Amino acid sequence: MVMDFSFSHFPFDLVLFGLVAAFLALRLRSILGTRVGVEPAPPPSAVPRPGPVIEGRAEPPATLTDYDVPAPETRVGQVLAAIAQQERDFVPAQFLKGVEAAFRQIVLAFAAGDVAMLRERLTANAFSAFEAAIRSREQSGEIQKAEVRAIASLAIVDAAIEERDGATHARIDVRIVSDQISLTSDKDGHPVAGTDAVTEFSDLWTFERPLGVAISGAAWRLAASRSA
Repeated sequence: MVMDFSFSHFPFDLVLFGLVAAFLALRLRSILGTRVGVEPAPPPSAVPRPGPVIEGRAEPPATLTDYDVPAPETRVGQVLAAIAQQERDFVPAQFLKGVEAAFRQIVLAFAAGDVAMLRERLTANAFSAFEAAIRSREQSGEIQKAEVRAIASLAIVDAAIEERDGATHARIDVRIVSDQISLTSDKDGHPVAGTDAVTEFSDLWTFERPLGVAISGAAWRLAASRSA
């Protein structure tokens, strides 16, 4: 079987962030010009900053993305093996391939204001925050430009199996290093956030899904992200 990254249905048991939508919208608007995700209320000093600007790189590098999977004997490797025991089609490298595609889709969907696509790729709480930030941006007349020029590496850095609301859920944290152009301009075309130069970003995205063959349409969805 091929691992499901189609995102065709919402999982019913979702991670709770404990934040009101208005705060999330304000927080996202302040950072999503340069970084996409739902950040669980860090202090002001922890606001993510973009990495170094990469001068002179006009085209994506002709290199393959590096997939880093923990060794089987490690704690995280053992959790991944436990996930595979419950989901026979789960293969860590294939999971990362799906994450790579989802990362590009989510970044571009947020910039384009494509709430329909985001709704199918995010958990309900994450989607609410993204949608609020998009509506706020539209009301201000701001325009987001985003290009994912390259994804240098994806690494599984943590994983867990959790019992919530009578169901079993898997959670996997992935560190994503990418080269992006991310620029937000006001209604007059003046830059208000980000840059039109290629910049390196390092993010930690958390994906979740319910486990069990009896759950129809279960799929991995973005639940949270922060600067890595």
